[in-house]
Amino acid sequence: HMAGLQFGVLDACIISSVVPQSIFNLRNLARRYLHVEPLVIGENADLGIQVRITKPSEAGADRLVNAVGAHMIYPGDLIVIDSGTATTFDVVAADGGLEGCAIAPGINLSMQALHDAAAKLPRIAIQKPEHAIGKDTVEAMQSGVFWGYIALIEGLIGRIKSEWGRPMTVVATGGVASLFDGATTAIDHFDHDLTIRGMLEIHRCNANPAPRGR
Repeated sequence: HMAGLQFGVLDACIISSVVPQSIFNLRNLARRYLHVEPLVIGENADLGIQVRITKPSEAGADRLVNAVGAHMIYPGDLIVIDSGTATTFDVVAADGGLEGCAIAPGINLSMQALHDAAAKLPRIAIQKPEHAIGKDTVEAMQSGVFWGYIALIEGLIGRIKSEWGRPMTVVATGGVASLFDGATTAIDHFDHDLTIRGMLEIHRCNANPAPRGR
């Protein structure tokens, strides 16, 4: 409605969700209003990449889509960081294969847990503090969460790179990734279109599959 579109001009749908309960409703929406059978990441969509983890079915749809989106643009081996409810660190090989991941609580989730578990700590907004040493409770919480997350990001990137043993490019995406822009040199690119780019590429590949044998 905001873009001046009508359902009639939409002829395809692709769904990427890590909330299983929502897929049923989204699928019904596509069938009822778009009159199409949607592609669902993790169900009937060919990703075009290999998932080289012990249990491929456990890889979240968001991680799979991000791997595709990152491989399209950035050459070589990658670390893809997605900052949302959880903060994920996916290792994507130069051929696009998903090799593994580290998963940590998201920064908002950590802040919420701090408030919920400690009666005297207020609910505050996350922002980059000027100093690591806070002069009051709010500044101290902002410093601990923000700079603590920067340390987590830098530490995990360092460990992953050391374990991988080859140069890697680090790409960050997700709802709160912009908070870290300018706060660390460990992240090479901030790419807020990564997920949607991956979804579009997966749809394109499924709509126009490569000939057999290629």
